[in-house]
Amino acid sequence: MSKLPLEKRQLIVQANNNLTGKKVLIVDDNVRNLFVLTAVLERKGMTVLSAESGRTGIDALQKNPDIDLVLMDIMMPDMDGFEAMRAIRKLVKFAKLPIIALTAKAMVGDREKCLAAGASDYLSKPVNIEQLNSLMQTWTSK
Repeated sequence: MSKLPLEKRQLIVQANNNLTGKKVLIVDDNVRNLFVLTAVLERKGMTVLSAESGRTGIDALQKNPDIDLVLMDIMMPDMDGFEAMRAIRKLVKFAKLPIIALTAKAMVGDREKCLAAGASDYLSKPVNIEQLNSLMQTWTSK
């Protein structure tokens, strides 16, 4: 980063600071994904909670109503991300909560299905961290 012009370095630092103190819930049944995303987000100063299914994600939200953002995997056993997002949107206090859907097997029409189920936005895996960072900043600053 030291080779970047000062102005760009300041923008990067400011962007990371916008996420500092934000609380994010990651709902994903893949422990490796949870580990990597948690490490990246904690380095940005975010507080990270995790859940390994849609049902436990909803429970975590109800116990932690101060969550600023949800990263929701789509393909999970028990209750998938589509069902979980629809259930979250039925809860009045979470009707406007930003939810970014993440899916590993990106197929034509997935984005539309995710948005229809209640996602605020959509990213395919493997997650591009810069893209995720940009989306998180956009949705947590609204």
